[in-house]
Amino acid sequence: MKNKLLKVFLSSLAISLLLLVSACGTSEKTTTGSSDKPASGETQHKKLRIVTDATYAPMESLDGDKIVGFDADILDAVMKAAGYDYELVNVGWDPVFVEVQGKTADAGISSITINKKRQMTYDFSLPYFESINKILVPKDSSIQRGADLKGKTVAVQNGTTGQEIAEKVLGKDSQHIKKFESNVLAIMELLKGGANAVVADNAVVEEYAKNNPDKNLKVITDPSFSSEFYGIMLPKGSKLKVDLDKAIKQIIDDGTYTKIYKNTFGTEPNIDALKKQF
Repeated sequence: MKNKLLKVFLSSLAISLLLLVSACGTSEKTTTGSSDKPASGETQHKKLRIVTDATYAPMESLDGDKIVGFDADILDAVMKAAGYDYELVNVGWDPVFVEVQGKTADAGISSITINKKRQMTYDFSLPYFESINKILVPKDSSIQRGADLKGKTVAVQNGTTGQEIAEKVLGKDSQHIKKFESNVLAIMELLKGGANAVVADNAVVEEYAKNNPDKNLKVITDPSFSSEFYGIMLPKGSKLKVDLDKAIKQIIDDGTYTKIYKNTFGTEPNIDALKKQF
């Protein structure tokens, strides 16, 4: 009886020791795994989803399936400087704002002007581009300044600062303001005679007039239109802002920004105007 009890006891003890050793081994593995660091060269960042409206040449447009333009080139330089992988997705103008606010996108870049109204809902990187709205009209137009838009039909892209300027001149609910999903459509309306003018960012109207001399268009500058600055738009409270701001400063200081700007526009950028906004 004693022998049987001893055998049972020893057997139970052996099983207990085996379970204890096994449990200790599992605990050590879990602890070690939780402190493992990525292998050398492996990125610690997730791949960012960045959205745009690729209908705004030369800032962003489609070349086949590829998004090209100044914004695309600047974004690529900023992402490399910040050490992030990313994909740039064409979703349209309004969806850019919806996705960034809803955090289905990590950021938006689409010639987006930084203003107080937008800053209530979104965060922005440091400015990366100075812009000013200008007026696109036929060469034989009598329009010479913004005030001359009164009594005229003006085409704009919906939700832009160009629309805001038109509303200041014509009235917020004016039936003489035609709103379109893109500046391309607004310009098409001008060309077919459905509008007397288009108000949009200088980069867009100047590029279109230059590349389409057969359309007989001219660009009007109104000194009363103040400068605006584009930024990369982020969800409110985004932790990306610190890294992106640092990267923007870096590409400006190391000459990358100037190289991209000159390649796109053929002129020197006003770096001092940007830095004054920092």
